[in-house]
Amino acid sequence: MPQGITPSDGHRPTGHFRNTAYMINESRPYFDAAHAAGLMAVHGRSTSGRAVALGTGPLDTRAEVVDFVRCSYLGLDNHPMIVAGAIDAIEAHRSLHWSCARTRLNFDFLEQLEAILSEIFCARVIAFSTVMLANLGAMPLLASGQLTGGRKPLVVFDRSAHISLAYHKPAIADETRVETIAHNDIDALERLCREHPVVAYVCDGVYSMGGNSPVKELHQLQERYGLFLYIDDAHGISLFGRQGEGFARSQFPRALGDRTIIAASMAKGFGASGGMLMLGTADQEALFRRYSIPYAFSVSPNLAAVGAALGSCRIHRSPELGERQRRLAQRIEVFDRRVATAEQGNSLPIRMIAIGSEAEAIAIARDLLNAGFYSLVTFFPTVAQGSAGIRVCITADHEVCDIERLCDCILERVVNTTADGPIRPAVT
Repeated sequence: MPQGITPSDGHRPTGHFRNTAYMINESRPYFDAAHAAGLMAVHGRSTSGRAVALGTGPLDTRAEVVDFVRCSYLGLDNHPMIVAGAIDAIEAHRSLHWSCARTRLNFDFLEQLEAILSEIFCARVIAFSTVMLANLGAMPLLASGQLTGGRKPLVVFDRSAHISLAYHKPAIADETRVETIAHNDIDALERLCREHPVVAYVCDGVYSMGGNSPVKELHQLQERYGLFLYIDDAHGISLFGRQGEGFARSQFPRALGDRTIIAASMAKGFGASGGMLMLGTADQEALFRRYSIPYAFSVSPNLAAVGAALGSCRIHRSPELGERQRRLAQRIEVFDRRVATAEQGNSLPIRMIAIGSEAEAIAIARDLLNAGFYSLVTFFPTVAQGSAGIRVCITADHEVCDIERLCDCILERVVNTTADGPIRPAVT
């Protein structure tokens, strides 16, 4: 999620890293309009594939739409093996969760899960209830210097780093200096590496609003300057690699080492629930298991989440994973042949239809919903003001005919669908 909460003139109204009141005041009209249009706080139930029956009444009376909002890119969130894993885990323990800190007592299934994830990702994996909590536990330790040989690093954020990362800037700034650079600005990052003895860079692997970090170039800076990398690959996990290592992990050597941490979601491409951290050393693992705040002072992922993740692990170790990865790639190609976006031609499943005007983006998203397609309208503070658009999440479970019909609807409502954007709404 891009850091869109700074006023367009670059001046911060209050504080250095927080301007919550400004963000709420500026974005409230967009939220109000999106809610009024029925585009937010939508309730429904999955039926088959990517179809969702909207509403809460009897199923046979509900309108059904094709969902392009959920981030289950491999279509695993409804997989029978994952659902069965959640049920089996609860039945085995006859419990949903234990109310105690993980530094004291843990489910035996959780130990199994972390061991299997460690094998799959060739790292020391710790599971968390969410990626947000994983990041919350990691950021203070990164700022303290405990991960960089006792020397506090300059912590550099990509301007488009997800809010679950950027939210922690004030806590980091209480320990060390924080800088924010332009999106994917490798030259600026290298300059900071030359000017400071210890630098840590915080970014996404795959960005939620489209695009990706230049992992190979970042790895080169790491080798040249000792750069510490903290990469949140929530949207890239499972989509690449023989066992679903993900966008970021698949581009690093087999041994992760002591200067890279990768955070990831088990709730998107992985198809289950929760988050994880991939660590490179035993010392890092011991540090996190003692001093990561969510680990030491909160509960573990619940048993349904653990069981579901164990079910997903079985899929990740089977030929089915590769089949779903290939099917996803085919679906992305179908969309790209019809609609041009800034992401056209990459192998990632997120496509952004740039509109510009918030009101126009909301109106177009409502038109798509009327046509039977639920997509995500994006506006400030998720993106910068005046840069509103429609996010389309393509999955392996989408039918080709549904993707083609969605493309037809997009092309009916917008013109000049190019990567240069913003797209100009069609005249009606």
